[in-house]
Amino acid sequence: MPKMKTSSSAAKRFSKTGTGKLKRMKAGKQHILTKKTTKLKRTLRKATLVNRTTEGNMKKILPYL
Repeated sequence: MPKMKTSSSAAKRFSKTGTGKLKRMKAGKQHILTKKTTKLKRTLRKATLVNRTTEGNMKKILPYL
């Protein structure tokens, strides 16, 4: 049986925590920051976990992560 291919774009964006959950960074922090509040920009800095509903799809894309 051949090896499964990992989606390299997804491998760059997601990492696994110690408990096996997937961690990601929040979107919306690249440009057009002048109209966003300081509080919103501060919360966008932090990482968050992937939803449980989409976690199954992500584990298919990232079989070896």
